[in-house]
Amino acid sequence: MTVTCFIRYEIDPFQREAFRAYAQAWGRIIPRCGGHLVGYFLPSEGTNYEAWGLIAFDSLAAYEAYRARLRTDPEGRANFERAQQQRFIVREQRTFTEVVDGTFARAALQP
Repeated sequence: MTVTCFIRYEIDPFQREAFRAYAQAWGRIIPRCGGHLVGYFLPSEGTNYEAWGLIAFDSLAAYEAYRARLRTDPEGRANFERAQQQRFIVREQRTFTEVVDGTFARAALQP
């Protein structure tokens, strides 16, 4: 994958399970619309209001095509609308990153 969209969410910590359901829905929607879902992550220890989503694409053009498909996907639109209605996402930031060669998905060395 050439680019990864790194999404940082500030979530309402009292609506953690609503965000979990939102993220799980993307597990079906994103691949169907053409993104490679790396994963969604909820806070475990420490900060209780930051969550992350990572979605990889072959290019920025592939990302734009994905966004166009996403806008017409009924389940995707419903998921966005649910987030707006329930207000469990306080803030969202998107950053596009590239992987450093030789560092992604490396297995641990066995002793």
